[in-house]
Amino acid sequence: MLDSIKRLAEEFLELTKEKPIRIISHHDTDGITSAAILAKALKRLEKKFSIKILKGIDEVAIRSELERNNKEILIFLDLASSNLDYFTSLKLPIFILDHHEIKKDKLNSMIKMINPHLFDEEELCGAELSYLFAKELESKNTDLSHLAIIGMIGDRHETNLSKISQQILNDTPELVIKRGLLVYPATRPLKKALEYSTSPYIPDVTGSGIGAFNLLRELNIDGEKSLFELNEEEMSRLITAIMLKISKTNQKDNIIGNHYLIKFFNTQEDARELSVLINSCSRLGCSDIAISLCLQNENAKQKAIEIYAQYKQQLISALKTMEKIEKIKGNGFVIMNAQDKIKDTIIGTVTSILSSSINYEEGTILIGMAYNENKIKVSARIVGREGRNLKEVLEKTVVSFNSETSKAEVGGHQMAAGCLIEKEQEKEFIENLKRNLEIEILKV
Repeated sequence: MLDSIKRLAEEFLELTKEKPIRIISHHDTDGITSAAILAKALKRLEKKFSIKILKGIDEVAIRSELERNNKEILIFLDLASSNLDYFTSLKLPIFILDHHEIKKDKLNSMIKMINPHLFDEEELCGAELSYLFAKELESKNTDLSHLAIIGMIGDRHETNLSKISQQILNDTPELVIKRGLLVYPATRPLKKALEYSTSPYIPDVTGSGIGAFNLLRELNIDGEKSLFELNEEEMSRLITAIMLKISKTNQKDNIIGNHYLIKFFNTQEDARELSVLINSCSRLGCSDIAISLCLQNENAKQKAIEIYAQYKQQLISALKTMEKIEKIKGNGFVIMNAQDKIKDTIIGTVTSILSSSINYEEGTILIGMAYNENKIKVSARIVGREGRNLKEVLEKTVVSFNSETSKAEVGGHQMAAGCLIEKEQEKEFIENLKRNLEIEILKV
C-alpha cells in the first residue's frame, strides 16, 4: 500500500500543476485532522485550494461538488468509498483517501483511490492515510504526524496498532505514552475529568461534581491532581474504584489503555482531549474553528475550549433527555426517537454512550433518532462487542424508500451504522425497522 500511496502522490502533483484543489472531508475528528494535514501540506507547496466539510455525503452533495467548478481537482478524505456509483461519468480525475467499506467493482480509471480494503491491509484511519500521502508529497510533512495520532484516537484505532500506525508514532519524537485509566483530559484536574467522563460512563459520578468529589475523597486522592500526576499506587486505587462502579456495565474491557501526550501549542497536551475538542467544534457547527485549532491558531484554541464546555453540557443534558423520552422496545432492541429534543449532530455520540451503560443487556441494538431539518438522522449501536450487522439491518430497512429522486445513504459497519431518511418517512421507517430487527432476532 505504501508504494501505491507514493505513486498516487506523484500523480496528484502532476495533475494539480495548473489546477486548484478542492478538499472534501468528513466532520468528525478523523475527517477534520485529515483536512488539516492536507491543507498544511498544500500550503507548503503553494497550491491553491479550498475546503468543504460535510456531516455526511450523498448524491446531492457529490453532484453539487462535481458541478461547482469543473476546473478543480477534488480530493475526498475519510468519505466517498461507499458512493462510487455517483462517479461514473467524471470529466476530471478525483482522489479518495478513505478507510470505509468499498465495492471494488464500482471503481473506474478516473477514480484515484487509496483504501486499506483494496490491499487487504490492517485498518488505518483517514488521518493516517492523509498523513502518509502528505509525507510523500514532501518529506518535511513528517511534522504533521501528531495530527494523524489525534485522528487515530478520534476513530478509536489506537487500541490495535498496525505496523504502519506504529511507524507514524515513531515519526513523532516528542510523543509520550503512559498507560492508565482512560479518562480524559489526562492533563487537567481529575475531579473535573471524572465529572465530565462519558466514556467510560461512571454511575453516580458522570454529570455529578459532588459524586466525583466524594469518590476522590474516599480514595484519598487530591482532585486537583491530573491523571498523569498520579503515582502507581494512586492510579491502582482509582482503577479499582472505577471498575467496581461500572462492574455491571458493558464497558469493563476498555477503561484501561494508553494515553498519548503530544506537543501542541508548545506544551504537552492529551491527544484524546484534543480529539474531543476538535469533534465538539464540528458537532456544534464550527468546523472552521476545528481546522484552525489543528493548525495551532491561538484564537481558535480559546474558542474551541468554550465550544467544548457547551458540548459537554449538551451531552449531559441529552443523556438526561434520553432517559425521559418514550422508547420503543422489542426483543433485543430499543428505538429512541428524540425528534427535536436532541441535536442530530450528537445523537450518534449519545447512542454510543448509552451502549456502554448499565441499563441494557449485551447484544441489545440501540437505535437513536433525531431531526435534521427536513430529514432524520439515525444512529445504530450494539451493546457490548458482538451482535448482528447493523449496516445490513439499516440497508434492508431503507431500501423500500429509495427511488430515482431520493436515496437514503447508509454508512458505517457491523457494530456502528447510521443513515439519513426523509422526515415524512418517520412512521413507516420505524415500522420497517421493527420488522427487520425482529427478523434478525429470528435468524440468530
